[in-house]
Amino acid sequence: MADWVRHLIEGGGYAGVAFLMFLETVFPPVPSEIIMSLAGLQASRGTMTLWGVILCGTAGAMLGNIAWYYVARWLGIDRLRPLVDRFGRFLTMDWREVERADRFFDRWAGGFVCIGRIVPTIRSLVSVPAGLFGMPLVPFVLWSTIGTAGWTGALATAGYLLGRNYGDIDAYLGPASTAVVLLLLLWYFYRVLTWKPRGK
Repeated sequence: MADWVRHLIEGGGYAGVAFLMFLETVFPPVPSEIIMSLAGLQASRGTMTLWGVILCGTAGAMLGNIAWYYVARWLGIDRLRPLVDRFGRFLTMDWREVERADRFFDRWAGGFVCIGRIVPTIRSLVSVPAGLFGMPLVPFVLWSTIGTAGWTGALATAGYLLGRNYGDIDAYLGPASTAVVLLLLLWYFYRVLTWKPRGK
């Protein structure tokens, strides 16, 4: 996959970086660690600027973030309730938990979105609760952009500074991302096996 990403960045330049980060946001298995570190490497070679790489990577990711936000906003709480009532075990939640999450989000939405954007795997999912619970668009875009720019900036800068050793980034962050996915899967299966509706 790294070769494909590298060819697209080399051929597409800034547009390639933006497209890849958009794709990474809507299809998380495409790793931002590789995309942005390779883009930073290209910047170190002088074919692009570091700031340009960071801006385009952030813009591409934000397009994907906003797309997921609107999908979740369209679904909304009203459409979610029948799904929770029918598939509560597989969603591992009941309506009380949804209401509790809604109250949490009302209070901590900005921080949750911002911090969530720098957590591997989670960063691609943050838009869903933001849209479902009706977070206003402007704060969503603001906090998402801050977190996303921090993530893309850190990866691009690391690639820029490490040069040909950019693979060291994925050597550390790759296992961390895998560990997050495994923990989420274990937590999900535990919830499915132990879940009971409230009052039963």
